[in-house]
Amino acid sequence: MTAAGRAAVLMSGVAFSALCGVSGAFAQDVAAEGDPGRATALQRIVVGAGAEKVAIDTPQAVTVLDQEDIDAEQAMTIGELFRQVPGVTIVGSDRIGGQSFNIRGIGDLGSSDESKIIVAVDGAVKFYEQYRMGSFFSDPELYKQVEVLRGPASSTLYGAGAIGGVINFQTKDPEDFIKPGQTAAVRLKTMYDSNKDGAMASVTAAYAFSEQTSMLLNGNFRRSGEYENGLGQPIPGSDFESFSGLAKIVHRFGDNNEQSVRLSYERWQSDADDTAYSQTGTLPFGTIDREILDQTVVFAYENPASDNPWLDLKLNLSFSDTKVNQSNASAPIPSPLFFDSEYGYRTWSGRLENTFDYEGENIRNYFTFGTQLSYQERVGDTVFGKVSFHPEGTDTKAGFFAQNEFIWNDRLTLIPGVRVDFVNLDPSSSVIGGSQRHETAFSPKLAVMYKLNDTFSLFGSLAHTERVPTLDELYSTNVPDGSYPGGRIVSPNLTKESSNAVEIGFTMQAFDLFTSGDGLQVKTTGFYNDLKDMIAPNPARGLATPVSYYVNINAAEIMGVEVEAAYDSEFFFGSLAFSHIHGEDKATGATLTTIPADTLAVTLGGRLPDYDLSFGWRGLFVGSIGTGATARAGGFGGYSVHDLFADWKPDEGMMAGFEVRGAVENLFDKQYRNNLAGDDGKGRTFKLTLAKTLGW
Repeated sequence: MTAAGRAAVLMSGVAFSALCGVSGAFAQDVAAEGDPGRATALQRIVVGAGAEKVAIDTPQAVTVLDQEDIDAEQAMTIGELFRQVPGVTIVGSDRIGGQSFNIRGIGDLGSSDESKIIVAVDGAVKFYEQYRMGSFFSDPELYKQVEVLRGPASSTLYGAGAIGGVINFQTKDPEDFIKPGQTAAVRLKTMYDSNKDGAMASVTAAYAFSEQTSMLLNGNFRRSGEYENGLGQPIPGSDFESFSGLAKIVHRFGDNNEQSVRLSYERWQSDADDTAYSQTGTLPFGTIDREILDQTVVFAYENPASDNPWLDLKLNLSFSDTKVNQSNASAPIPSPLFFDSEYGYRTWSGRLENTFDYEGENIRNYFTFGTQLSYQERVGDTVFGKVSFHPEGTDTKAGFFAQNEFIWNDRLTLIPGVRVDFVNLDPSSSVIGGSQRHETAFSPKLAVMYKLNDTFSLFGSLAHTERVPTLDELYSTNVPDGSYPGGRIVSPNLTKESSNAVEIGFTMQAFDLFTSGDGLQVKTTGFYNDLKDMIAPNPARGLATPVSYYVNINAAEIMGVEVEAAYDSEFFFGSLAFSHIHGEDKATGATLTTIPADTLAVTLGGRLPDYDLSFGWRGLFVGSIGTGATARAGGFGGYSVHDLFADWKPDEGMMAGFEVRGAVENLFDKQYRNNLAGDDGKGRTFKLTLAKTLGW
């Protein structure tokens, strides 16, 4: 694309957001200091981008989903939580074992893309890769907040190679349920999903032993039959049963109980017989018995030391174990893919960081530095021996990072940062031709934000990151067969991928526009990402002579625009999320196969405060697109999906603590398919949620 074309892409987003914020021009004054109006999604606190700040004041594209957002989605799978997040697309299918993430055109079902997005649960890094399987297995009921940080600027704090960005999941705490003056709480929740007779039951109990110590126990059961698309056709292998739970204990101590220790154990498991082998899309691979188990253990210590500017310490120690056991396959062809087998990733990690803060007459400064260590084991074993296309080995990382946030006169914010990661990749003895690999990855960035006035701000950033090849990419091999007569060998000559990214954008916020206490916020981000030495499966595979499994291919570029807007008042609310992404191979000009279609998500709703009732409409509008990944001639056509929803949450009287939510999704029973998905989406679905919280 020419420079003029890139500029046109960016300006289209600017014009779009200007339309969203035109009503702000009629506001003569913002709300008085100390009266920020009603809070919207863009005013939520971001904890994963350095010093805590609200999303609209963060010089990076970031979206925060809170407990209300999670509950309102009435999600059956993790992927459903992200339908209103710009720049995020769920890759694969709506099966619980077949979902992965795509952020800004980065991410598909190959391991080379899964490692470009960092996913963390309470600071524990999660990673999984297996043929025709998703990358993250969990349940929405476990979480109270999700942060999505888009773009490679996240690499400074989270690890080299976060080219797409970072997704942070935060589990629930006892304090989320125990009200002031109470010592215990129990929350009972159930949900019904008509497509196809899905059900969920959840119990959460929280107890405060004292002002310092509290505990939470949570258990969830979820089941569903094979869901149907808009034509009433079932999606084979989409039925499931899953169990999940969370146990957490929190202890506070020290002056004013500022210091805290959290110890948590999270577990998710599913055991399915005769389920579809291919979870990412319907393919004639037969069926298999498959058990998935995901476990996360986290120990976290925090000492904010409010009276000591030299100390704000955080320590996080974690263990993550994700494994899949497979047996009794109905194999369409003889292949190690269908042997009784075990695949898995076990990761031990630790993170230690400290922040120095300084406040002067017109300046504030926060300097954060730390280290992050991890050791990961990759397992791939069958009853007939090791799996050559899922090589075993270890991945050891040691990262060191520093970030400084300088704020002048509450108007100018400068955030430089740098990170260095040392990576050691060691294949197991079963890998033929593999040798140990040592790499260093460098990730600097600079972000700037300037408030022109209390209504408008400008921001931008420059970021570079490098992604070291994974164990899978370096050491995968394959014996000759009918598909690949020459076989495939290890890829010892792979070099690091690199990303150079630029972001520019502006924000607008105004209060008391149409009624006292209302608020409107708009944030627009334009981005350009220059990618070099991208790693991909060898296009020469299948030749009569052996070739390396993976190769570095030509450079690519991805650019686009994201717009977030939110309005809230006593009686009305609404939100908008728009994303336009373009990506192409620089050598051929072809659209990259990982680019999602243009997407616009809109929510409009109303409230009846006297009756504790909210209701509204959601619309998802997706454009047409054609890429090398399309399974339909001429590409994927556009579509729109419409939902209606309502909820009733009385906060006083005999029904206080009770909650009723209902929704009709895909109201017009549309047959549709996300262009990065392997199957159609759900047809018309009725959802009903009942919940009751008891406290004493």
